[in-house]
Amino acid sequence: MATVFIPPLLRDLTAGQNRVDVPGDTIRAVIAELDRRYPGIGGRLTEDGRLRPGMSLVVDNAVSRAGMRQRVSATSEVHFLPSMSGG
Repeated sequence: MATVFIPPLLRDLTAGQNRVDVPGDTIRAVIAELDRRYPGIGGRLTEDGRLRPGMSLVVDNAVSRAGMRQRVSATSEVHFLPSMSGG
């Protein structure tokens, strides 16, 4: 199962867990399982079937451009990173 690292702003939905193991072979499947376990998390990660604008996806230490189609393996590490802004 892929290990998903939960950003601090989403931990209210996971009872404070900072990472969870989730089955799935694509990010779409991983998010679907996350949302099944933690209702509402899918809506905070996605919009109109895509990753939310301003959300970056890192899989196995590489920034993904494939979005929801990104493949993952049983040993993948998945990070959802909100964009930072400021000046």
